[in-house]
Amino acid sequence: MEKKISFRESILILIVMLIVLGTGVIGFGLSPQTPVLAVIALVVLWAKIRHKSWDSIHDGIMDGVKNGIVPIFIFILIGALIGTWIAAGVIPSMMVAGFHLISAQWFVPSVFLVCALIGTSIGSAFTIVSTIGIALFGMGTTMGVNPALVAGAIISGAIFGDKTSPLSDSTNLAAAIADSDLFAHIKNLMWTTIPAFVISFILYWILGLNEAGAKLTNIQPTLNTLNTHFAVSWWAVLPIILLFVCAIMRVPAIATLLLNVTVAIVMIFVQVPGMTVQKIAGFIQDGFVSKTGNANVDALLTRGGISSMMGTISLIFLTLSLGGLLMKYDIIQTAIEPLAKRLKSPGSVVTATILSGIGVNIFVGEQYLSVILPGKAFKETYTKRGLDNLALSRVLEDGGTVINYLIPWGVAGAFAANTLGVSTIEFLPFCFFSLLSPILSILSGFTGIGLKKLNSAKEASI
Repeated sequence: MEKKISFRESILILIVMLIVLGTGVIGFGLSPQTPVLAVIALVVLWAKIRHKSWDSIHDGIMDGVKNGIVPIFIFILIGALIGTWIAAGVIPSMMVAGFHLISAQWFVPSVFLVCALIGTSIGSAFTIVSTIGIALFGMGTTMGVNPALVAGAIISGAIFGDKTSPLSDSTNLAAAIADSDLFAHIKNLMWTTIPAFVISFILYWILGLNEAGAKLTNIQPTLNTLNTHFAVSWWAVLPIILLFVCAIMRVPAIATLLLNVTVAIVMIFVQVPGMTVQKIAGFIQDGFVSKTGNANVDALLTRGGISSMMGTISLIFLTLSLGGLLMKYDIIQTAIEPLAKRLKSPGSVVTATILSGIGVNIFVGEQYLSVILPGKAFKETYTKRGLDNLALSRVLEDGGTVINYLIPWGVAGAFAANTLGVSTIEFLPFCFFSLLSPILSILSGFTGIGLKKLNSAKEASI
């Protein structure tokens, strides 16, 4: 029998991982792929020192990666969607409409609110950031609003929508891991989600007032450029409506994105003169290259394409490989389980779960594992401490999926940074919803407000 890893050994491995990742990404400013690959190499070296077979190492990598095949394909489609939506005039049309509808004074809170509402309907933060988010970011940049603030508002709204939508993969995962009813789980989320939303909205409103003196003179030249060089029309609303229809009908993400790319291609052929199959294939593969002569517009709308997603896809592959190895050799589980057994009060249980979710995000950079690992480790502890499964599922979301956007080497954080062109470290201080959710969850654990207990759940069912 193989000797099981000890608690001290697991903690030492995690500390070394954190030092390598933090030093590489934050200290030296490296792209996250290189430090993650270095950590994988160290884990493999440790495994060989512990006389683990190459077959077991390969199995760990494959077990981790196989869970990411569908997300990887979705990212490929998102790259194609961005390129074709710009070429079809969808994103430029959203920008033009937004300039006419949203004032500079209310721009930042409006960005947060719009992304939150549409995100709740669609249930995908990635889709919100990569479509509506790009248009709103372009508007904010044109008006001279702090790009990091705009990115924070977009991401916070998208996360709120993802967290509260029954169509969200992460919300369904948290409910499933905790054995909670999905709609009861969403209802119970409101104890921390609504206060976090309200506080975030107020903060965006206050900061937006400071941006009220934005350079509105930049808008008209941008509007002229968009109207002249892109197919700006009301037809651009069709792909957006299609997103809502697919969400209502619960069409899977892959089918939804494929359908939207197809519709965008048809729109390009109909609206753009001289379009060829080769040019459209270029939009899908390499993205749209804006050549309007307006430097700001060209910088904003030269985006998309499958090739633009390769960095994020490689990061997904590496983080899932790392996660597979850590799970294969029980490294994270061994570090969490002794802590879970010693917790006594509800507040300490909730705090430990939140910190574990944040820890998994930091060490692995993969949002699904930040729900799965703490969920499995703490489930029994919640029952022993008289807490309902709904309490666990809410805490898993408050400390798991919402935090991944704040990690520079996290899949969601790297995706948002790559899509919007603002580094994770820059927009992190303005992602108020992500920052507030774990804090409010911990307060709920210690005060008992909104913390679902087994007794109260039984009484409610009678």
